Amino acid sequence: MNTGSHHEKAAPYTSRQRLAEALAHRAPDRVPFDLAATKVTGISIKAYRRYLEYAGLPHLDPQPQVGDEVQQLAGVSEAFLQHLQVDTRGLIPGAGAGWKKVYKRVGDYIEFTDEWGLPWRMPAEDGHYFDLAGHPLAEAEGMEIFASYPWPDPQDAGRLAGVQSTAQAIAASEEKQAQAWTMHGLCAGILEMALRLRGYEQFFLDLALAPETACGLLDRLAEMKMAFWEAALDIMGEHLLVAVEADDLGTQTSLLISPDMYRAYLKPRHKKVCSFIKRKCPHVRIFLHSCGAIYPLIPDLIEAGFDILNPVQVSAEGMQDTARLKKEFGDALVFWGGGVDTQRVLPYGTPAEVRDEVKRRLDDLAPGGGFVFSTVHNIQADVPPENLEAMWETFATYNRY
Repeated sequence: MNTGSHHEKAAPYTSRQRLAEALAHRAPDRVPFDLAATKVTGISIKAYRRYLEYAGLPHLDPQPQVGDEVQQLAGVSEAFLQHLQVDTRGLIPGAGAGWKKVYKRVGDYIEFTDEWGLPWRMPAEDGHYFDLAGHPLAEAEGMEIFASYPWPDPQDAGRLAGVQSTAQAIAASEEKQAQAWTMHGLCAGILEMALRLRGYEQFFLDLALAPETACGLLDRLAEMKMAFWEAALDIMGEHLLVAVEADDLGTQTSLLISPDMYRAYLKPRHKKVCSFIKRKCPHVRIFLHSCGAIYPLIPDLIEAGFDILNPVQVSAEGMQDTARLKKEFGDALVFWGGGVDTQRVLPYGTPAEVRDEVKRRLDDLAPGGGFVFSTVHNIQADVPPENLEAMWETFATYNRY
């Protein structure tokens, strides 16, 4: 990457055009930039507030608000996004109209139960995010999982109201039409949701010992996802470039399940959801967030129909060499993330280390297009504002083709 542009005489790209070029594995004027368009490319409300004060920018967001309660991510203001020249804008559908969030104080924790019946809790004093605190289907057996559980309606009118209003706002605004729009699906991934509902130990036992039960749950979740996408894409599809899905498949050093088990139980269902989205909206590219050491599964993810890989966790086993990832998979996958390591470098490194990391990842991942810059997962609460400034300034300096 270099700091000069080969496009001085060309008309400037809009953000939508810039991202579309990158998704087509072509080089636009510069690397597209994402911050806060998804639940996995955001910034902690604590880090956001601290940076606004440090940079003398509180006027860009005088009263910062939480946008995602579970992860305590900031609802980053439009003025701040424009200040950083962020290309992406994200739509995250809300819950159904029949569910209301109720917080309660229980001992040292604040708790709530979401519309899936999943309980969450966060320390009341200086908590950083809500953690899952139970598994409502852990004790169910066989068809009990499906028969009586109060499953959310994926096409609930309340859930789709935000999709409708966003689509109307885009249609009425040339500025919004020029932005690069993404949209989340109904929920976390089919494996993640099965693990949350059943419990990790129990669902892994189901896969090994009761595959009919496991497959029934995975099928139910896949069907619900497709029902949501059917309704949401009818409303938002023409404005959308990216459909956001997620399914964490790795730990820091290994896969959560074996490649054979992935291919037997998850890959067919991932493929079914991806195929449905692409039949519905052929121009939309499908984003998969999958943390951890997932290198052995990348060819399978491509075959399943995913076009975009996030977060490119460069600290995980097999994921460190981004030049190799680009060489091996860059013709088929767009890398969205990997811009800087968020486990060590961004929170604990020096600004100089942050700058070096950003330049290295741009050099590895940007050539030829097929790269969207964002951090490896969300920016956490302990990241110093000096390091955020070093990251964003370095990206702005070296992001041009």
